[in-house]
This record gives sequence, C-alpha cells and structure tokens, in this order.
Amino acid sequence: MRFGICNEMFEGWTIEDVFRHAAEAGYQGVEVAPFTLASSVRDVSPAQRTRIRDAAARAGVAIIGLHWLLVSPKDLYVTHPDAAVRKRTQEYFIDLVNFAADLGADRMIFGSPKQRNVMDGVTFEQAWAWARDLLRGIASVAERRGVTICIEPLAPSETNFINTALDAIRLAKEVDSPRVKIILDAKAMSSEATPIPDIIRRSGSWVAHVHANDPNLRGPGFGELDFRPIASALRDIGYRGWVSVEVFDFTIDPNETAAKSIAYLREAFRANEPTQTRR
Repeated sequence: MRFGICNEMFEGWTIEDVFRHAAEAGYQGVEVAPFTLASSVRDVSPAQRTRIRDAAARAGVAIIGLHWLLVSPKDLYVTHPDAAVRKRTQEYFIDLVNFAADLGADRMIFGSPKQRNVMDGVTFEQAWAWARDLLRGIASVAERRGVTICIEPLAPSETNFINTALDAIRLAKEVDSPRVKIILDAKAMSSEATPIPDIIRRSGSWVAHVHANDPNLRGPGFGELDFRPIASALRDIGYRGWVSVEVFDFTIDPNETAAKSIAYLREAFRANEPTQTRR
C-alpha cells in the first residue's frame, strides 16, 4: 500500500516545502488541491507546471492527483439548472484533467459537495442526468490523458447528492468509462448504515482511491475509528493503490498530523499483512 497526504493542511507552505516534508515524514505521494496553487489552473503556465512536477521528483514523491476540484474559480456547479453554468463547469473539469496530467498525476477526486448539491426546484433525476452527462463529456479527455475521475460519496451533512458508495458506483456505471471509478473516504463511509468493511468489500474493483481520516475531521489514529478492519477489507478486494491522509481540522500542527497519521496507518496495515510478507 502506498501512503500519501493532502497538501491543503499545510496552510501557507510552498508546494516545494510540502513535497520535501512529506518525503521526510515517510509519505510516497502528495495529493494537491488546485486552489492552493492558483484561483484557476488556467493561470498556471506550462513552465510553472513543469516546475511543480520537477520539485516533486527532486523530493522523491509522486503527485498523486487533484482534489477539492471546484473550490475556485467561483460560479462552477455540476448540477445547476442553467446549461451555460454546467457547460462552463465541464470545460473547467477538462482543464483540470489536463492540469493533472501535466503534473504527472493520474487521478482526480470528484467531491465538491457544495457544487453538486441538488438545488431547490431541481429534481434528483434532473441532477443525476446532468452530472452523468458532464462526466461523459470529460471521459474521453480523461481516457486520452490517462487520468481517472474518482466519484466521491459524501455524508448527508455535506451534500444531498451521492451519499453512498452504491450511488457512486451506479453513476460510474452509467458514465461507462474505464477512467471513471470511485473513491472511498473513511469519514464519509462512517455516515453510512452499512459497516465500513462491508462497504469496501461490495465496492470491489470500483475502488480507485482511498482517503484516510476520522469522523472527528482529524487524521487517522486521532479518533476512535479503527483502521485495521479497513486495511483487512482493502486487502480482501485486492486494493494496492494510494491511501491518502485528508484532514479538515487544521488546528493541530501539520507536522504532528503527518507524523502520527503515517505511523498509525503503517501499524494498521502491517497488522493485516500475511505472516510471510512481514519476514
């Protein structure tokens, strides 16, 4: 299993410093929130993209992918009733795909809860069709650039659209692209009635990414959520991808969050390794 960390928790740090610190803390990759680099990825020049990619390589970490995709620019909305807004959002999504590929990343996390909420006066069926069509419209670009779009189910407290892993899988199936999968987020899975290990096992090969965090909005190991059953279930489905630490409580020093989170994850996942692997 490869462990990564999201960069927005390092508030005020340069991306180069984040890469270096992540490597020193033992992480193999960094997941990037585009709004921490620029208000729009269109403002990040080819030369700047090369500089960011080279900085990660020098630090010895991979740029895993992008998340928090639609925080900026403003007025982007996946399920907006105005077709012009949806078209503008789709066009920016394509820009994000190209940005990710230019950085050497191969995935984008489609969370953006506030930009996908079903608005008043819009039916769920309408919102579903608009989201499906938007993703279909960017799938061919994602396929060509080698970037996987990971649909993220989120808790009802965050959004009223795509709240379960089954919802995300159904949407991915309807988009029908090898580059559209799902991400499972530990905090979000905690909001479902189904036990987390069961969610993971029934999601199977649809899982292309994992976020590690606790329902208390802090890092893994900072709360009561036990990651050993999560590690076991991921092993059962043959998942060997990234597990990225993503936190929402920035009151703890990021150095402490980074260090304790990876130590806890290593322990949890090592506990589920076959005996012969640990020898």
